[in-house]
Amino acid sequence: MVMNPQHPGFTYGAPWTPPSETEHLLYEAGARGDLETQLRVLAGTTLYILAPKAEVDATPDMITWRAGITETGHNVRPVLTRGLLTPWHPEWVYHSVSLKWIAEFRWRDPQQLLAVNSGTPAQLLLQTTPQHRALWLRYYAENDRASADRLLALRHGALHGPLAYGLACGAHLAIRNGVPWNEVGTAYLGYSDELETLRDSWGITDREGWQRQLTALLEARNSPAEPDYTLRVRGGLRARFGELPSPDLWRETAAGHVQDLGAGPGAVRHIEELVRRILRYEARFRADGLLPPDGRVRTTVAYDYGRAVNLARWGLSARFCDPAEAEQAIVHAGALSKASYGSWEEFSAGYALGRVLRFDEEEYGHFYEQNVTAHRILSEHEGSPWRHIPWR
Repeated sequence: MVMNPQHPGFTYGAPWTPPSETEHLLYEAGARGDLETQLRVLAGTTLYILAPKAEVDATPDMITWRAGITETGHNVRPVLTRGLLTPWHPEWVYHSVSLKWIAEFRWRDPQQLLAVNSGTPAQLLLQTTPQHRALWLRYYAENDRASADRLLALRHGALHGPLAYGLACGAHLAIRNGVPWNEVGTAYLGYSDELETLRDSWGITDREGWQRQLTALLEARNSPAEPDYTLRVRGGLRARFGELPSPDLWRETAAGHVQDLGAGPGAVRHIEELVRRILRYEARFRADGLLPPDGRVRTTVAYDYGRAVNLARWGLSARFCDPAEAEQAIVHAGALSKASYGSWEEFSAGYALGRVLRFDEEEYGHFYEQNVTAHRILSEHEGSPWRHIPWR
């Protein structure tokens, strides 16, 4: 039988509220018999296949997609959209696939159907003949996934309180990765994708490694120490003299202090250039709206705290922790962020500066533009947590 779990927000016989925009669009299009819209929605979203964790661990590069029989007797292969994923379970995970992948799957039985969200009001049963699958590929090719940077949310996800606050501190990466900002659930992208990303980008291959990296982020030790040292020097001079120091005074004081501590000429020059880079980035931030006209960044710890939120979500998806542990880390990251900044906008600018100083090299390329895009979305979108969750 096709697995028919009790999805969040759905009880048989009761009024149904779609958990996200994807399910809403599928439901509304289905109600009016609009198959074209349903296919276009599927072409632009990620679909998920349930699998035993032990099986995926044994063959991580293989997707075993089991067929089933629906309650109405149809022979199908089932997939789910994100809002209807089943609750987190330590022994069950999800593969993430596209409509293109499904269209190119070897469908041996011409009578077998694709079942999307089986057993829910957003259910869709599709014929899988070569002609039908060619149409899926056409819709997939026409979908503009390059413009995927947008704010997503789940109606049954966290919307208020400390957990939502912490999740909002990780919203920059959620927007960039195209996942709901307010979810602590069974998947982030997909189980195998998570394991690969954690291994290749973070050197994490087990729970202990995940815990070490999470602790380093929550203690703001993952990012280089020099940017925050430099910003603290400026803050100290401002407190001492009652006004912003001149760029020359700031640069000479920061460089002179590290020289007094025994740093070599190369390290001294690095601090001097770092002051110049920060000034240039802040000027660009003001021009692009990441800072107000007289704004400055006080600390870049937001970059570590924002990534801690997402590392907690990645660890949950990779089954390196359970939901309670992930939520605790997310709430803690939110509390640390609140103590370090005075507003969502200040937090965002600190996050952006931490990221570009580490990766952008003053190219103002995609590392920079991603920050600008996320900041503008979070500032302007009517559903943004910045508009509904007070900073203090």
